[in-house]
Amino acid sequence: MHIEPGIVDGAKIVLSYATAAASAGLLGKMAIDTMRRDGGVAALALRSVITTGLVFSFFQVLPHHAVGVSEVHLILGSTLLLMFGAGPAAIGLALGLLFQGIFFAPFDLPQYGMNVTTLIVPLFAISALAKRIIAPGTRYVDISYMQALKLSTGYQAGIVGWVAFWAFYGQGFGAENLVSVGSFGLAYMSVILVEPLVDLGVLAIAKLLASPQNRTLFSRRLLNAA
Repeated sequence: MHIEPGIVDGAKIVLSYATAAASAGLLGKMAIDTMRRDGGVAALALRSVITTGLVFSFFQVLPHHAVGVSEVHLILGSTLLLMFGAGPAAIGLALGLLFQGIFFAPFDLPQYGMNVTTLIVPLFAISALAKRIIAPGTRYVDISYMQALKLSTGYQAGIVGWVAFWAFYGQGFGAENLVSVGSFGLAYMSVILVEPLVDLGVLAIAKLLASPQNRTLFSRRLLNAA
């Protein structure tokens, strides 16, 4: 989902500063909700350290390849949401992306505003979606494959939508750009075949090994019905 350098440049990149600021606002809301309802400051801090390390690994260690206007990554946004909550997931995505850029891909830093928007806005959307499709009395470790699929599809579709927006905003609707965006979209949506299975696998392990009393390390909803 990294926007390639040069896709959006010149004065147009100013828009990414505005969307990044809006994304920071959404991140702040999710973080405050975690502090108020799911463990306080200590839980937010601990989970954010964990999610930052995981996201950094997702970007730097897991296989990824360039397709069209961007790169295909297995980001596991819905997994982070279910395991650690929206606030820590958002912080982890923002900081993991930043650290990966600072230490390994400084050429991506000018595009940070676009890339962080592409990650955070879909996460906020699926955090709202989770409230609609997962009943209040359901622990996250007990969700169905279809529920995991809906969350994953929502997140990946959001990423593809934002990448397409940046590509069309920066380069227009020429035939070459349309093909490039289309090839990226097709490649990225293939992640949907993998992520729900990862979600269910990780949740199954959590169900076996995690303790319902450990409310600092994991999201309260992971093992406790709300």
